[in-house]
Amino acid sequence: MTIVRPDPSGERDSLWRPDKTVLAFGVGLAATGIGAAIGLAAERLAVTRNLTAGNQDRPGDRRDDRPDDGPELGSLRGSPRVVLSDGVPLHVEVDEADPGAAAGGPELTVVLTHGYSLSLDAWHYQRLALRGRYRLVLWDQRGHGSSGTGEPGSSTIDQIGRDLSAVIDEVAPQGPLVLLGHSMGGMTVMALADRRPELFAERVVGVGLFCTSAGGLGAIDLGLSGLGRALVSVAPAAARALARQPRLVAHGRRIGSELESLLVRRYSFASPVPRELVRFSAQLIAQTRMEVISDFLPTLNAHDKRVALAVLEDHPLLVMAGENDLLIPRAHSDEIAAALPGAEYVVVRDAGHLLPLEHPRLVNTYLLELLSDADETARNRRSGRRRGWGRRTVTPVREQRREPRRAERADERGGSHR
Repeated sequence: MTIVRPDPSGERDSLWRPDKTVLAFGVGLAATGIGAAIGLAAERLAVTRNLTAGNQDRPGDRRDDRPDDGPELGSLRGSPRVVLSDGVPLHVEVDEADPGAAAGGPELTVVLTHGYSLSLDAWHYQRLALRGRYRLVLWDQRGHGSSGTGEPGSSTIDQIGRDLSAVIDEVAPQGPLVLLGHSMGGMTVMALADRRPELFAERVVGVGLFCTSAGGLGAIDLGLSGLGRALVSVAPAAARALARQPRLVAHGRRIGSELESLLVRRYSFASPVPRELVRFSAQLIAQTRMEVISDFLPTLNAHDKRVALAVLEDHPLLVMAGENDLLIPRAHSDEIAAALPGAEYVVVRDAGHLLPLEHPRLVNTYLLELLSDADETARNRRSGRRRGWGRRTVTPVREQRREPRRAERADERGGSHR
């Protein structure tokens, strides 16, 4: 396991201190992706001073590792496709690799699956880094982004595993695959492994799991001790009630947008981030339909794919977790890494749940190493990462100075600890 700190000078936002039941209830709903209830709390809470401070770019906000220049967040687009799964139209985008990118070897297709209440745009920085190098397939999960919504009760982890299977069969029917999943997207990858182990044996040459869980989400506390677990237990019923009140939802989101941004900052990030990133993340969450949010919540609590982890053995595997993740705590990644000792496991200090957006250069550095190993596996049908990495704490001043490991360096190190 490797523990890294992206910026040792970064400080956790300490403006938010829930100390009332109504406030904590709003926080709990927001933390599980239900921004609609926030407006109701906003009318009762005197948070003007905190909101003002929380939505200004603080002095440390620009000390991040996001590119200073580049395309606007969420503006990257690829070749659109529509894939039907169980009658539901799924929005898919494909970015083809540049000619000659495979350098004579088999062309890798990297499939990126986003998390709960987000969309394919949540992979903005990874897509930007990988474009042209590899063939990329990104898709909106059912009910999210531009995809259609299935029948009530169809929003289950098993079903989205079947959706991913349909996307692969339609858009990437041949060649080696690397599967990346963030949050619920990681659970989707596990569901696919449970359903189609032969696909992993024959075609999958790499897997990346970011801030996800193999099971036991019903025990999370949202950083609110026992109260948080109570909020998680009532969230599905609250979401169903809100789904029946679309006008109330729209009104709540409208008057609570500032509070929503503060809650997104609190529950999605653990380091100073720019205001536009908070707003972008809040917009992704707000675009998710309330009936979808309510339909998915029970399956998240019931999710358990620990047995399916065995299918991922003997593959190049990267597991990354935010040390301060309040939505899917690091302990869930600890469990995955313990079950898969050959994985490279990276815990990022000063990082929350939206790790790929919060610290993209660090994530991309490890991701490029994974893809290098996957490429070697595709060429030789053997993994360059079938070993444990040991335990050591690494605290770089600026993680972008770390260069991707070349295959020969990996061979030289063999199974030694870093």
